[in-house]
Amino acid sequence: MHETRRLASFLRKYKLLVILAPLMMIGEVAIDLMQPRLTQHIIDVGIANNDLSTVLQTGALMVGLSIVGVVFGVLCGVFAVRAGLGFAADLRAALFRKVQSLSFANLDKLETGSLITRLTNDVTQLSDAVQMMLRIMVRAPLLLIGSIIMAVFTAPKLSLLFVVLIPVLLLIVGLVMSKAFPRFIKVQAKLDHINRIMQENLAGVRVVKAFARHRYEVDRFGRGNDDLRDTTLSAVYLMVLIAPVLMLTVNFGFVAALWFGGNMVNDGEIEVGALVAFSNYLMQSMFGLMMASMVLMRFTRAEASAQRVNEVLDSAPVIVASTTASVPAAPIGKVQFDHVSFSYSSESEPVLRDISFTVEPGTSLAILGSTGSGKSSIVSLIPRFYDVTNGRVLVDDMDVREWDETRLRDHVSIALQESVLFSGTVRDNIRFGRPDATDAEVERAARMAQAEEFISGLEDGYDSLVGQRGVNLSGGQRQRLAIARAIVRGAPILILDDSTSAVDVATERRIRNALAELNMTVILVAQRISAVVNATKIIVLENGRIVAEGNHEDLMTNSPAYQEIYRSQIESGVANGAA
Repeated sequence: MHETRRLASFLRKYKLLVILAPLMMIGEVAIDLMQPRLTQHIIDVGIANNDLSTVLQTGALMVGLSIVGVVFGVLCGVFAVRAGLGFAADLRAALFRKVQSLSFANLDKLETGSLITRLTNDVTQLSDAVQMMLRIMVRAPLLLIGSIIMAVFTAPKLSLLFVVLIPVLLLIVGLVMSKAFPRFIKVQAKLDHINRIMQENLAGVRVVKAFARHRYEVDRFGRGNDDLRDTTLSAVYLMVLIAPVLMLTVNFGFVAALWFGGNMVNDGEIEVGALVAFSNYLMQSMFGLMMASMVLMRFTRAEASAQRVNEVLDSAPVIVASTTASVPAAPIGKVQFDHVSFSYSSESEPVLRDISFTVEPGTSLAILGSTGSGKSSIVSLIPRFYDVTNGRVLVDDMDVREWDETRLRDHVSIALQESVLFSGTVRDNIRFGRPDATDAEVERAARMAQAEEFISGLEDGYDSLVGQRGVNLSGGQRQRLAIARAIVRGAPILILDDSTSAVDVATERRIRNALAELNMTVILVAQRISAVVNATKIIVLENGRIVAEGNHEDLMTNSPAYQEIYRSQIESGVANGAA
């Protein structure tokens, strides 16, 4: 249970509850252990001597103790639940904070569907394990050990039955646990897979319906669901098997106790009450062992969950902050790539090769190229979403690896290729990168992004609610809100990563003209010539290399690659409105 123990630090905050819950359980178990001796007293003293007062007094004492035991049990449950749920809340918060601190490379490896499972199902498994630990894992060993001790005092000879029963039960539990753990690891992996299918399907439901692929998706989900069911059943079958096998062993022990104990009563070695008390202690001890085994089975699943949770908590961000992180006194917005090469992992081919260029403050750079040429990879290196493999990326003449990470990203506004919006109002979404922006600044940014017209047509204007991921807006509307969000931040560097692909050429031109009024360094990734012709500098990428660099006029004169792109778009009408 090494992985589970590593998470014990999350219980420190609830140490009082962690102490009180077992204390209450100790009281409940102590009362349970007294009951068979009181029963023995009733039989051997009260009934044997026809002493009704002894029967009534002892019976009343048993009832009173039972009530006290119930109170102890309830309090133990309350304390255990509060500790378990508090542990889960803190662990879930720690996981969420950790995920927020991870680099893009870490998130690429862990995957969204798997992270959702770890923050929900795995944490729930651990919370249940904590509650069981504070209740049953305290009760079971106390009941087992206490019953054995009391049984030895009650009938020493019959207690030899424990020498046979306990090793058999422990062997059964050990064998089952050794088989169950790897199966529960597989269960969680299958749960990751089905969560990933659901996430992809819900996020892409419009694409699924547009291509009439719902039956395929239903079948794909069905296969994953069946796989999860079968894998879970293979693990649960072991848990189902252990209970009747243990119960069968306990019943054999009980029958043996009655057989040998009956003979001892006939021989006058023990009283009937002692045999009844011993039988109760035998059953209590065996049930204690059964409870412990069932809890250990649940802990096996919790251990699998703890292993997955610790994998997230132990993840070290690939992007490591500099120990001497700093920021220039007067940010100006200069960007420079110095012989940069980059690959997403050590095993993959480089997506950028020997990239060098400089963007002077207040100028604009356009990056043009075919799909997969490395355009988005370039802009992801500027705010240090990833680290270069070779070379340097400099912002304001300082390597981005030497910047304070937060200050660097405050220095850069970005509208990503996928326009992600959040649940809330239009105003809240534009203000996302700068919560203290005034209404006037929000509206100005919306005007520059050519979003004001459609916002004013919404029922509540800037206070209209945006659905999850902007589902109630068109692609072009989402892109314009994302651009407004980037503008309102007011950073010296503005990156637009193909963020006008869903707007028409005329609107794109108006956005471009509005951005020219800003005193910002603009880096624009685009597919259309119309979006880049007015840029101060244009670079053309092919297979991760710069094949041409200059302004529109230079490239039309000297770059066959740029000329080819221009001609192809002119012929298709894409470059219309370039002026």
